[in-house]
Amino acid sequence: MNKKSKIYVAGHNGLVGSAIVRILKRKGFKKIITQTRKNLDLTNQNKVFNFLKKNKPDMIFIAAAKVGGISANNKFRGEFIYENLEIQNNIIHSAFKNKINNLIFLGSSCVYPRNCPQPIKEEYLLTGPLEKTNEPYAIAKIAGIKLCESYNTQYKTNYKCLMPTNTYGINDNYDLQTSHFFPALIKKIYDYSNMGKKTLKLWGTGNPKRELIYVDDLADACVFFMNKKTNKTLINIGTQKEMTIKEYAEFIKKKLNSKLKIKFDNNKYMDGTPRKILDCTYAKSLGWKSKISLNEGFKLTFNHFINS
Repeated sequence: MNKKSKIYVAGHNGLVGSAIVRILKRKGFKKIITQTRKNLDLTNQNKVFNFLKKNKPDMIFIAAAKVGGISANNKFRGEFIYENLEIQNNIIHSAFKNKINNLIFLGSSCVYPRNCPQPIKEEYLLTGPLEKTNEPYAIAKIAGIKLCESYNTQYKTNYKCLMPTNTYGINDNYDLQTSHFFPALIKKIYDYSNMGKKTLKLWGTGNPKRELIYVDDLADACVFFMNKKTNKTLINIGTQKEMTIKEYAEFIKKKLNSKLKIKFDNNKYMDGTPRKILDCTYAKSLGWKSKISLNEGFKLTFNHFINS
C-alpha cells in the first residue's frame, strides 16, 4: 500500500466509511475513489462490476451496509439479510473478477454466538446459536466472512474481514428508529435534559455489557491491516473495555451535567446479547491496538452531534 495506490471506499458517507476516508487523507493518500448511492447501486451486480472494471482500484474497503440497532434489525429482517448479502457479494465477487486482490470487509461482533465464552475469540464463529433479534444481519455478515475466506483459500486473494465491536463517533446515526444503543442514549439524554424532563425510561434491563470503539480507531485498524500479511481472514477489533448499558447512560448523564433520572422498562427481550467483549489478542500480536479513550471519543462525538 503506497501513497499512489487507488483506493475505493464503499459507503464513504457512513460512520465508518467517512472515518476511513479521513484517515487515508491524513496519511497522504490522494487517489481515493468514492461513489454516492444515487450514482452506484451496490445491490446491482452489473453496475458494481463495471464500476470496478472502469476505475481499477488497487484495494477496496467495504464499509457499505444496511445497519441499525435492535429495533431496526428485528423489524426489517428481510431487508437486513437481503441487502447486505447483495452489497457484499457484488463487491467481493466483482473485485475477484477484476483481479483486485486486496480488500477489507467490515462485519460486526454480532456474528458470534449469543452465549459464547467471553472474551470472544475469532475461532468461536459458528459454534452456537445467534442472538435472535439480529440473526438475519449476522448471517449475512457470516456469509461475507466465508466468501472472503473461500476466495483466499481457492484463489490466493488477500481479503481480510475485520469484526469490530460497537462503533460510535462522528457521522453517527441518531435516528431513534434505526440507531445503535450509544447514539440513541446520547440523543435521548440530551433531548430530555433540554426539555426539562425529570425521568427517562429506556428499553431493557440496562444490565447487558457492551464494548465500544471510537470510529477513528476502527478506521486506523482498517488501514493498518490492509498493509499487513496475516494468517487469519477474520480479525477482531475492539478496546477490550466494557460497561453495562446502565453505566453508559450514567456516563453520558454525568458528561452532560444532567439531573435526569434514568429508569429501564425491564423488557428482557430488548436486551439483546447479554455480553460480547472481543478478544483482540491476534490484532495486538500483529502490532495494532486501540488508542482513543471513551472520554476522548465521547468529547469528539458530542461536539459533532451538537454542531451538525
